[in-house]
Amino acid sequence: MTVAAGIGYALVALGPSLSLFVSVISRKPFLILTLLSSTLVWLVSLIILSGLWRPFLPLKANVWWPYALLVLSSVCFQEALRFLFWKLYMRLEDVLDSFADRISRPRLFLTDKLQIALAGGLGHGVAHAVFFCLSLLTPAFGPATFYVDRCSKVPFFLISAIIALAFVMIHTFSMVIAFEGYAKGNKVDQVIVPVIHLSAGMLTLVNFASEGCVIGVPLLYLVASLTLLHCGKMVWQRLIESRNQSGPTLR
Repeated sequence: MTVAAGIGYALVALGPSLSLFVSVISRKPFLILTLLSSTLVWLVSLIILSGLWRPFLPLKANVWWPYALLVLSSVCFQEALRFLFWKLYMRLEDVLDSFADRISRPRLFLTDKLQIALAGGLGHGVAHAVFFCLSLLTPAFGPATFYVDRCSKVPFFLISAIIALAFVMIHTFSMVIAFEGYAKGNKVDQVIVPVIHLSAGMLTLVNFASEGCVIGVPLLYLVASLTLLHCGKMVWQRLIESRNQSGPTLR
């Protein structure tokens, strides 16, 4: 392999995130702060989880249930943290709205709230990609590549990047769904986000089977696509409802 290939793998994992950052996040300073704080929070959460599981490592490669327990505990921890992150955001929103009232400025628009949720989700996705993909790419810049027996057709680094991209999509748009679900008290959206997260995590266990990546990766992208579609439908409905309620004041 070469440096170009290593950079290519990094761009596979984070290229769409970079595009989203340039086109949406970078235009508003508070979105940049949300992205950075979210990335830090989720990186710390992953470090904490790795520390909690450290005494039990290494896990046996031929036994699947310890990995399933690892995925389940990680999802539960991160979903609880997602709810706390939303609570913190709501306090911040109240502060911003109060400040806007004092200076006779408009409160946060619906589009602002959706973009904040998007930035928070992107931070979660970027943290996942950094932790599970970019941290593995240092050897990828050397003169060779690396294959594993259970996915012998595709380089390990490329599979890692492809899986990381799927999780970036899932985490980014799941956060928008979750924030709206919490805000509106929508039980379906509140439940569907942990189900999506757990399903995606469990699908990675398919890679333990011989050539399991041939099945596991497409299924993972199916979950990511469904998450994107549900998020898009929900956002479209919210924008239509808000426009009907407020008329031309929606931005």
